[in-house]
Amino acid sequence: MADAPTDDIPADDSDIKRMSFEEAMASLERIVSDLERGDVPLDRSIRIYERGEKLKNHCDRLLSAAEDKVEKIKLNRAGKPVGTEPLDGA
Repeated sequence: MADAPTDDIPADDSDIKRMSFEEAMASLERIVSDLERGDVPLDRSIRIYERGEKLKNHCDRLLSAAEDKVEKIKLNRAGKPVGTEPLDGA
């Protein structure tokens, strides 16, 4: 994703908390792309790497929250739905 370079990285990372999963992933993909190109100065590489870590952690939290909401449908002996239970069986 080279459509929006990481030149527009904010001075702080408070915007990350307001990002959707998709927005955070898109930002993370841009950072990875920029770092893989290898043409980013060292100090900027460190800054965007640190932001990438925060984006990754944000994505992990959002995924974990989504997993907590996913439920498994319980079926009776006849195969008819009779309710739900947590996906992990707890």
